[in-house]
Amino acid sequence: MSYVLLIIGFVLLIKGADYFVDGSSNIARLLQIPPILIGLTIVALGTSSPEATVSIIAAMGGNADVAVGNVVGSNIFNITIVVGMAAFLFPLKVQSETIRKEIPFTLLASIVMLVLMSDMALQGFSSNMITRGDGIIFLIFLSIFMYYVIELGLRSRQNATLTQPTENVKWGKNILITLVGLAAIIFGGDLVVDNATKIAYSLGMSETLVGLTIIAIGTSLPELVTSISAALKKESEIALGNIVGSNIFNILFVLGASSVITPIAVNDKVFIDVIIMIVLTLVLLLFSRTGFKIGKREGLMLAVAYVVYLVYVILRN
Repeated sequence: MSYVLLIIGFVLLIKGADYFVDGSSNIARLLQIPPILIGLTIVALGTSSPEATVSIIAAMGGNADVAVGNVVGSNIFNITIVVGMAAFLFPLKVQSETIRKEIPFTLLASIVMLVLMSDMALQGFSSNMITRGDGIIFLIFLSIFMYYVIELGLRSRQNATLTQPTENVKWGKNILITLVGLAAIIFGGDLVVDNATKIAYSLGMSETLVGLTIIAIGTSLPELVTSISAALKKESEIALGNIVGSNIFNILFVLGASSVITPIAVNDKVFIDVIIMIVLTLVLLLFSRTGFKIGKREGLMLAVAYVVYLVYVILRN
């Protein structure tokens, strides 16, 4: 039965992402704001909702390895497989603001995460924890990011000459399409995660390995299908904005909210994964600066990097 529900989950994710990209890109046109901002906010928050649900439930249930591993594993998967596959299908144009501010902000959030979880090394504590105070710091950084995005959106509406929406693009229809797509993504993501986890545990996988791989990949499927769908529709700004925004939300919102609810213990093994996440974010920034686009070659390199990482994690655990 788990395998049947897993397939149903995949179908819901794919169709939901298709509706979600169509609806959100039309809303961007109606609001007269660049699609990149929709990708950074509405699409990113929507596709990060499975990570938030899984990590908060895991933290409340005392499964700290799943809560942290889910966030770190999802971000690594997003940078490598999601960006890689989307870029391989259709080269992703990168806005100058994304290179100068948004990807560096993702890098900053990753470094802040590494610093806040390094209690033993930096403060001489007996264990590493993401405390409620750390969670509040994450949420403050999230507030700063949201303020920046809102300011950018307002400035874009005043200064940019954007395409006027056509008469057949209606508010009610596109809001409904977006909400239906988001609901299908969330429900499908839950089905995939729940049943993939059952299958993984039945095969004898450890909690840390499940968090970094099965659950991380499962909760990142909305980002994957949404970004690929956006790339195929040549909405590259939504495709890339979704990943950058999702990675920021995963660290600042998902970990922030989870740790405010209950402090999260950090497994020593995760530190290497966090460092890998930081290095891959730097690589993404470097690739973005080559001609203001991420092409097929860079996309393939990122995808290969994930395969190497996956082999490493499986052998380590």
